[in-house]
Amino acid sequence: MESTKGNTRKIDVFRYDPTQGGDGHFDHFDLYIDDETNTTILDVLIRLQKEQDSTLSFRYACRVNMCGSCGMVINGREGLACKTNVSDFPAKQGITIRPLNHFPVVKDLVVDMGPFFKHYEECLPFFEPRKIMDEPAIIRPDSKERIAIGLATECIACGCCVSSCTMANYHENYAGPAPLNRAFTLLMDSRDALYEERMDKVLQSCYNCRTEFNCTEVCPKDISCTRAIKYIQRLAIKEPFKSVAKPKPAQDVESSPEPEPIIMNTAPGTSPVIQTPAMDVKHDTSRCRHESTPAIPVEAIEANNTSRRSFLAGLTMGIGAVSVLTVGGVLAASFVGPAMQKKPPLWVPAGSIEKFPVGQVSTVNLRYTENVGIYKQELVKPVLVWRPPNQNKIIVYNSTCTHLGCTVHWDVNQNLFLCACHGGAFALDGSVMAGPPPRPLDHMEFKVDSGNLLIAMV
Repeated sequence: MESTKGNTRKIDVFRYDPTQGGDGHFDHFDLYIDDETNTTILDVLIRLQKEQDSTLSFRYACRVNMCGSCGMVINGREGLACKTNVSDFPAKQGITIRPLNHFPVVKDLVVDMGPFFKHYEECLPFFEPRKIMDEPAIIRPDSKERIAIGLATECIACGCCVSSCTMANYHENYAGPAPLNRAFTLLMDSRDALYEERMDKVLQSCYNCRTEFNCTEVCPKDISCTRAIKYIQRLAIKEPFKSVAKPKPAQDVESSPEPEPIIMNTAPGTSPVIQTPAMDVKHDTSRCRHESTPAIPVEAIEANNTSRRSFLAGLTMGIGAVSVLTVGGVLAASFVGPAMQKKPPLWVPAGSIEKFPVGQVSTVNLRYTENVGIYKQELVKPVLVWRPPNQNKIIVYNSTCTHLGCTVHWDVNQNLFLCACHGGAFALDGSVMAGPPPRPLDHMEFKVDSGNLLIAMV
């Protein structure tokens, strides 16, 4: 089990001063971190601001993975600073922190979220009841609609998915993964009265998606916006609707984006917009290039939906509804089916059983690769291993708090599992001792093979 104690990290932080303008730059800091397992990137930024540079600007609020305010790019990958632990990265590896891509930079790591919420509002994110009811509607947890939307309702609008999306760079009117995910949850609600209006607003954007799964990879709430987008396309095929607005003619343009982040200015003294047009599992972690790229005409990058929608309309009229349903079945099998199938557990090695002392709680970071359809993502999952004294047994706890999903850690002094989730605390047996968590810590399946502890990831 790798050590996470007593490391000095080299931290590079993007800086931009609106009073100076320009393209911005990176400042270098050295920071000694006593316990990396219990230190988040947000903790690092707060320490840098208090101890080394009081002018450093960043945004945060809840600190418990709930508000989405602290979204940023950490070592080339979008994430929440309050959820990303320093121990998620190999010991003594440098850490680069920069603002989200595709957003105007206000100052340092703070971006203007205005464009994001503008697209959000355009997708009609509100519920409009089909009929007025005197009593609250009863929605069974095992109902078909509820199962279909799954985690999609847990979006916190942090913008990480839009930052990771290649197409957000090339299609100015592309709604983006999070707004489309929100629209999906409402389109699947049979009680809502705005099906056709909402579908007319979002369907064109769905055809800008290239199924790269970048948004799915970086979502801090484990939501698959890619699945939501493909589900909307499936709905459009299965349940054709009458458009309420005539779409603009457009031309499909395929681009070959560069892999490095680009800092672009439109005029001297204006804030830069950081863009990373390339798609790759290994996001670029190099410093941003201080240069501009030629602007792509808006008419050339307008959503290419007309041609694709015309294809589907022609398909419906030319070869009949049977063929359309066949195509819909293929799409469902290709994109929606795999996402809803229960996958077998992945057994991840946690190390030799001898590395977990009897009578102590140990934290181990499991590193593994997960397949999401045709896409692979590298994940790090901390788990808590408890070996009771005088007992030949092992208990493995999921480190995710059962209240808001923040990370639980073991506090030796209080002899409790603690989290930042409004004072949540758990006893050694996992039972709730304080705070609002609704149930005990979740146990994780494990097995011992040839003296090695293997933990099931499902």
